[in-house]
Amino acid sequence: MSGNSESMTPRAKLAVTAGKAAAAVSRAAGRGSGSVIGGKVALKFDPELLGRLAQHLDVVLVSATNGKTTTTRLIAEALRASGPVVSNALGANMPAGITSALSGGSDAKFGVIEVDEKYLAGVARDTAPKAIALLNLSRDQLDRAAETRMLAETWREGLAGSKAIVIANADDPLVVWAASSSPNVVWVAAGQEWKDDAWSCPACGGVMQRPGDDWYCGECGFRRPTASWALQGDYVLDPHGSAWPIHLQLPGRANKANAASSAAVAACFGVPPQVALERMYQVQAVAGRYDVVQFQNRDLRLLLAKNPAGWLETFTLIDPPPTPVILSVNARGADGTDTSWLWDVDYTRLAGHPICVIGDRKLDLAVRLEVAGLDFRVCETIDEAAQMSPPGRIELIANYTAFQDVRRRVGN
Repeated sequence: MSGNSESMTPRAKLAVTAGKAAAAVSRAAGRGSGSVIGGKVALKFDPELLGRLAQHLDVVLVSATNGKTTTTRLIAEALRASGPVVSNALGANMPAGITSALSGGSDAKFGVIEVDEKYLAGVARDTAPKAIALLNLSRDQLDRAAETRMLAETWREGLAGSKAIVIANADDPLVVWAASSSPNVVWVAAGQEWKDDAWSCPACGGVMQRPGDDWYCGECGFRRPTASWALQGDYVLDPHGSAWPIHLQLPGRANKANAASSAAVAACFGVPPQVALERMYQVQAVAGRYDVVQFQNRDLRLLLAKNPAGWLETFTLIDPPPTPVILSVNARGADGTDTSWLWDVDYTRLAGHPICVIGDRKLDLAVRLEVAGLDFRVCETIDEAAQMSPPGRIELIANYTAFQDVRRRVGN
């Protein structure tokens, strides 16, 4: 960890040094990157450190239920066209991890920061961002996070009067409700595949009307705003009506939507859409997601899905039957210990695929698949599951800690 030493107080310098030492001990003990423990120790020494580290940066905050790690990476690549970037690229998105990331950005011009939904308002207060990107809100970690309407209300209150430019998804009513308290909003028509958390009006509780891609509340008049940026097929439409082609190495419509929002953010910093989108092509994988690894003479593609909306998007990415699919679900602290969300996922979309189930909560998932009428096998390890599949491509879909378990086993 190193800081922007010219503007840092002696206390802040001590905090950064202590955080660096704690992170090094954590790495030496084989407990991961040390970014979280390093940030926690640094904040103990100087509770104001996050704000001090952000003072010299033009900061972008990115928050959402799904897609924030990928979008953070895309924005970072785009902004590098205008100067050095510091970012929490590996997804440590609570204040300690963010502090740790910014501690390494003494020479950076931009700070591109992924923020956990619960911490957005507080991090925004500390870092005085120039821009805030809000992508979506849906059910996730039901034992930890508030109900989505309550989370939207927290965002709305926390962002009221913010000086930041808010880049928000016009197709998600919860995001629109949250962003509408801000005086300066750029609306992006990025789409919304998962709608099951947005059938009631966040403003009044009335039933949302959804003709086509539009939405509105027939009771209070709350409705979809007109977007100035839009995803249209393989193109991003800018506010002038120009269409810019999206060329990504990342798969799926969701990542095109992430690219559209990222282009709108980059434009706030003077990076033209063409330049921004060209730079996004460099991103091949994000913290292991979408990587294809060789494992037991098979091509294992690693896909992360943490909640119902994420699983729905992931099902659209996988190769068609008879491609084998391995599903892995844990319920550790970082995942949320409540697995009731499995019943919100339409697993019938996997019909025709040979399926193997692994992970700490493989039996919970097995019950869900049995009710869905799917054929599957329960396996103890990723090794066993891979051996049951013929040589060739295997799609591996896992939630957060299960994904990390698989990455460690396959050497990714």
